[in-house]
Amino acid sequence: MDRKKVVLLAVALLIAAFTAFAARSMFAGGAAPQAEAVAAQPKGPKVLVAQRALPVGTIITADSVSFQGWPDELVKDAYYIEGEADMSKLLGTVVRFPITAGQPLTQGSLVAPGDRGFLAAALAPGMRAITIPVSAKTGVGGFVFPGDRVDLMLTQDVKGEGSGDSLRTAETILRNLRVLATDQATDSEVVDGKTVVHAFRTVTLEVTPRIAEKVAVAQEIGEISLSLRAIADNQGEFERILANGDVKVPEGATREQEESLMKQAMGKPLEGNTTYVTGGDVSRFQRSTMPTASAPAPVSGPAPQVVSASGQPVRSGPVVRVTRGKETTEEPVGKP
Repeated sequence: MDRKKVVLLAVALLIAAFTAFAARSMFAGGAAPQAEAVAAQPKGPKVLVAQRALPVGTIITADSVSFQGWPDELVKDAYYIEGEADMSKLLGTVVRFPITAGQPLTQGSLVAPGDRGFLAAALAPGMRAITIPVSAKTGVGGFVFPGDRVDLMLTQDVKGEGSGDSLRTAETILRNLRVLATDQATDSEVVDGKTVVHAFRTVTLEVTPRIAEKVAVAQEIGEISLSLRAIADNQGEFERILANGDVKVPEGATREQEESLMKQAMGKPLEGNTTYVTGGDVSRFQRSTMPTASAPAPVSGPAPQVVSASGQPVRSGPVVRVTRGKETTEEPVGKP
């Protein structure tokens, strides 16, 4: 191939490359711009809404509600508006009516501590509130707060019939009771981000009607003490309930369904299958069984003679009264 043809071929390749580049730039520049989706923000104030479903009796916490933008024309006077509502006063209030997730909270849907009907609103349907006296020793040193879960222990001395000895016992009679209030406080006091521990003399618990009767009787039998439950106990307790057949989990249930069943099961007080210890389990010098009356020791020698009011000896065994004139005597039967 001569030199002239090589030059012409090179020029042709350069022209083709330039033309391709120009065409690409022209089509790229003429393409329609991509529209970016931008979420439309409601033009209005932010109102307080529920982050999740809040059934009746739910205590408002910081993670259960949040402020969310709301259309100005749909804002009601009863809504809690950001910048106007005092969240420090709303935390610890109780839901009076069911609230769905995303629904705005109204001023009539919450009951504040100290308001009429507050404790009744805090109770779950079918539950009752009962108050028991406690001390620093029986109340976990004051480290029990509203919303905690506790077990109830009964300590008593059981005496046997005719015996001065007693059997010392401690028994867990009830489990998983929700604390509603300590004294008159239904929420925890927080100062500088730390929960303040206060001494209290009474604790109000959420129980069923039957359990309320048990607690009333237990207070008359012996001394009641509280045992604070760990939050991590829920999973182990739920597995025990499943093993006993108290809760039925459908086949193929999702993780969310299992958690919902666990929450429902662990929200109820538990009775039965309780544990106990006796003095013998703690010390070898204490009893481990119920004391019984000891049999009287045998008396050696002749039996003492019993006489009647008239001075006559009273015979043992069957006798017959014989009257001769004005005199009555007792004669043994079956003896010569």
